[in-house]
Amino acid sequence: MSLDTLKSAIPDYAKDLKLNLGSVIGNSGLPAQQLWGTVLATAIASRSPIVLRELEPEAKANLTPEAYTAAKSAAAIMAMNNVFYRTRHLLSDHEYGTLRAGLRMNVIGNPGVDKVDFELWSFAVSAINGCGMCLDSHEQVLRKAGLDRETVQEAFKIAAVIQAVGATLDAEAVLAE
Repeated sequence: MSLDTLKSAIPDYAKDLKLNLGSVIGNSGLPAQQLWGTVLATAIASRSPIVLRELEPEAKANLTPEAYTAAKSAAAIMAMNNVFYRTRHLLSDHEYGTLRAGLRMNVIGNPGVDKVDFELWSFAVSAINGCGMCLDSHEQVLRKAGLDRETVQEAFKIAAVIQAVGATLDAEAVLAE
């Protein structure tokens, strides 16, 4: 189970995805922890069993136990936050934005890894989940921490490709039944 196995499963009509998957992971300029945490968090967020099954072992091998747990935590907390904050943002009644959230989010304050790494993973998950408010919030934190736009873009490129690979392979699995 590996990146190569996942790439070989991608059908010919989605050759661009195969090439992009190899590129965004194999040629990424991100440090290993940022890269593999982003891969793991977005594989979880993609909701694709195939993608998660193939990428998780390689991510786990490239992350410390703390980073592995933190990447999973980023996917979990952002699954909640992206729905909550996206809904607040989309409602035409802006009074909801003044109400106390009342949701526990302690992991954001103490993720067990470098805060920038956790923010990057949260940002990438937010890209998949489509929460503009969360994207803006995490992007601002990342930029204030000194990350350049190219680095931030690396995270959402990974998210985009992993999401597309998951959608394609899950569709192929259904069509093969």
